Amino acid sequence: MAGNPRAVRIAALIQRVVASALESQMHDKRLAGVTVTEVRVTNDLQIAKIYWTQLGRSGHEAGERKRAQQALRQASGRLRTLVGARAGLRLTPTLRFIYDEVPAEATEIEDVLTAAHHRDEAMAKARVNASYAGDPDPYRHDDEEETDGSDSVPDEPAAEDADEADR
Repeated sequence: MAGNPRAVRIAALIQRVVASALESQMHDKRLAGVTVTEVRVTNDLQIAKIYWTQLGRSGHEAGERKRAQQALRQASGRLRTLVGARAGLRLTPTLRFIYDEVPAEATEIEDVLTAAHHRDEAMAKARVNASYAGDPDPYRHDDEEETDGSDSVPDEPAAEDADEADR
């Protein structure tokens, strides 16, 4: 959707119609838990991509996702008829159902962040009683005399020495 206001309105309408139809009119057990997450309509209003997910399930057990995809494909004609009747469009968009991977990926990311948070807490607990391995500052000692700061490279050779080196 490139920002066409009409396409945005029609996408929102299609999402409401399809979601309510899946909830109340489609009595297919394969569609249990199917939720419409987003609808995108092309600017020419020819194609509506309907993103869906199965909430409460990972969608991978025993092919549930494939069965739900098949049920949505079989119901697409009836859903398109419902969209056309409620939208009042001259041309009803073709409905394409695409499984939305975002919720599953978001759950995986949350799990990784939770594990990292637990590791950080464990490290913080370990740090409470920890002590440094050596002296607090192994490079400075009170009994040493201070130097004049001449730890630098010796002065450059005199100009006479440089002339002799060139010869």
